[in-house]
Amino acid sequence: MPLTFDDLLARARALPRGGRRALLGIAGSPGVGKSALAERLVQALNADDPPLAAHVPMDGFHLADAELDRLDRRNRKGAPDTFDPAGYTALLRRLREDAAEVVYAPGFERVLEQPVAGAIPVSPTARVVVTEGNYLLLQEDSWQRARSYLDEVWFCEIDEEERIRRLVARHERFGKDHESALAWVLGADQRNADLVAATRERADLVVPAGSLTLPTTAGSLGGEGRHSPAGPG
Repeated sequence: MPLTFDDLLARARALPRGGRRALLGIAGSPGVGKSALAERLVQALNADDPPLAAHVPMDGFHLADAELDRLDRRNRKGAPDTFDPAGYTALLRRLREDAAEVVYAPGFERVLEQPVAGAIPVSPTARVVVTEGNYLLLQEDSWQRARSYLDEVWFCEIDEEERIRRLVARHERFGKDHESALAWVLGADQRNADLVAATRERADLVVPAGSLTLPTTAGSLGGEGRHSPAGPG
């Protein structure tokens, strides 16, 4: 039988064991729907009382444009070396080890295209933290250290034409004209997408596009999950 959203929800709900907080990673190329899946999972989990989940996107660890300019990397914004994987790993470690206090995570503001410090509070009641980003399954040491704190990593995929269409529309929505948006998607974004696609086999679960439809279980959608605007991934 095809994988459904309810299947994913049940799997996420079962991740915390022995009273320990679980960290679920969602990976995939830019535009596949990682944020949409994370938000739906968190919203469904937070139908419980107290709320069970928090959404902490990796995009809060984008380097600021000023630093990208200094490093001469701004024209590749969104590539692995335009993030702070060590900082991201440190946050995941805190989320794993400091479960008795509020942990503040950075968000990402799409309109500004900049990270925002301390934007996402993760309550001690959160038993599942859902984090999503392009590079959770890369084999480079800095990203592998982050992976070591995640209980599972799921990989999202959709039809390539649809992924590109979504990305172009997203860039247009946030200010690029069509030609500039298309050039960025087929250039910088595509190089990143090819890199991410090669990590698919390392995922614990592959999530096809059909699984991203709304759940059918009565009451499985309810409370609003906390999340920040996601970044270019």
